[in-house]
Amino acid sequence: MQLSTNFRLSEFTRSDTAKRLGIVNECSSVEQVLNLAYLCHMVLQPLRDRFGPIRINSGYRCPELNEAVGGVANSHHLRGEAADIYLPTIEKGREYLTFLKTLPAVDELIWEQKGDTYWIHASARRLKQTER
Repeated sequence: MQLSTNFRLSEFTRSDTAKRLGIVNECSSVEQVLNLAYLCHMVLQPLRDRFGPIRINSGYRCPELNEAVGGVANSHHLRGEAADIYLPTIEKGREYLTFLKTLPAVDELIWEQKGDTYWIHASARRLKQTER
C-alpha cells in the first residue's frame, strides 16, 4: 500500500528483529495506517523531496516487537506516529535535523546512537492528545 509518493506501508512494518523472533509486525487498525500516511506526507516525504532517498530503520511496531527492542510503553511507534531515520553520516544527520525542525507537524525529534549507527527519531501526531 502506497502511503505517499515515495513511501510504502511495507517499509514501516519491515523489521529484522521481528523476522528473527517470528513476530508478525502488522498494523492492527486503520488509525495506525492513517497515522503513518500523515507522518509520511507531513514529515518524511518533505525530507525525501529535499535530500533524496532516505532509509527508515524502524516505523510501526506492534506491542510484542516494541517490547523486544526495548521501546517505551507509550512509544509513538505503537500508534504509527514515529519513524527512526537512518543517518549515513553525522553531517547529513545535522542537515536532516535542521530541516526537520522547520516542519510544523513534527512533535518530537531525538538524535539517537547505538555503537557507530546514528538515527533521528521523528514523530508527528495526526490527532493531538485532546482529540484522542
